[in-house]
Amino acid sequence: MSQISGPLAVDAGEQSTGPADGDGSLYFASQRRLIIRRFRRHRLAVLGTVVVALIYLVALFAEFLAPGVPDSSDARYAYAPPQRLHLFDGGRLDPHVYGYQTRVNDETLERSYVPDRAQKIDVGFFVRGEPYQLWGLIGSDIHLVGPVQRDAPFHLMGADRQGRDVLTRTIYGARISMSIGLVGVGLSVILGILLGGASGYYGGRVDTLVQRLIEFFMAIPSIPLWLGLAAALPPSWGPVQTYLGITVILSLISWTDLARVVRGRFLSLRSEDFVLAAELDGIGKPRIIVRHMLPSFASHIIASLTLAIPAMILAETALSFLGLGLQAPAVSWGVLLQEAQNIRALATAPWLLFPGVAVVIAVLALNFAGDGLRDSADPYGS
Repeated sequence: MSQISGPLAVDAGEQSTGPADGDGSLYFASQRRLIIRRFRRHRLAVLGTVVVALIYLVALFAEFLAPGVPDSSDARYAYAPPQRLHLFDGGRLDPHVYGYQTRVNDETLERSYVPDRAQKIDVGFFVRGEPYQLWGLIGSDIHLVGPVQRDAPFHLMGADRQGRDVLTRTIYGARISMSIGLVGVGLSVILGILLGGASGYYGGRVDTLVQRLIEFFMAIPSIPLWLGLAAALPPSWGPVQTYLGITVILSLISWTDLARVVRGRFLSLRSEDFVLAAELDGIGKPRIIVRHMLPSFASHIIASLTLAIPAMILAETALSFLGLGLQAPAVSWGVLLQEAQNIRALATAPWLLFPGVAVVIAVLALNFAGDGLRDSADPYGS
């Protein structure tokens, strides 16, 4: 008997992506390899993934990467504009900025800043500055970039109304704003998989109860629900407790969509042959769900996770901006954007919107990565 060759020689999970690939090894490639290959061809998704990875690295090493500490203030430089970084001096490499010269209008008493050419501030790498505790464990005073002269003004993104460095606070804000998305999505995924999986696999009264619960949550307007739950947090809570409370609130709101997706997939999978074979083999239902059914659409869950993180970040930013989420002294992008609520201050210091730019970049990068994962989850599609 002649041996069957070509795409028919492999099962449905190993079929070719098409002859246009020009690589015979793809006929026998695993699904994981096909997903990775297609993801790499999605340039925006790769770029978004790189940007997201860089943002999380910045958040992880915020103390070292920031030129200062977030609570350091100097009233002499309130609303100081961004300093221009000069890389060369006299034709040679010499990174530096110029200090501030303050001028006060005699009629309006408005303070303005102009570069002071007489005060040259050298900028270096791995300079000693304000002390910090890396991850709360390792004490150090070495910063990646900063002024060589200690106590010299250094505000590449300007300063706020208390003279605090906007760049430093934006870097520190990435830690809370980006981590609240991961933690919140993690909790919502657990709820979505457990409740959606139970609803689709068991059916009957369990399905009815879970679906009515989902419909109840989806019928409530999101913003009033956010405001009501956030207002229920005790005002005596500290920043860490408030952070955990906001995370739980966002998780309780965002699990419904994933639960419905998981329910639909479980309804279609529970009658498949491999599920029936596992049941006839005496495997328990929880093991069937975890070891057999969930891995069959794990790629879709990963894509949903990536697309849900931006929504979490935007929700935390909105709550904090409205004053109902995190509050000072906590530092997040939403808390930093509270400074931009004052139109007069914003007209005087537009650089206070830099944390908003960070939000836009992070959300766009996460959306690009999520779109790539979603497209790559079906490597056999067009």
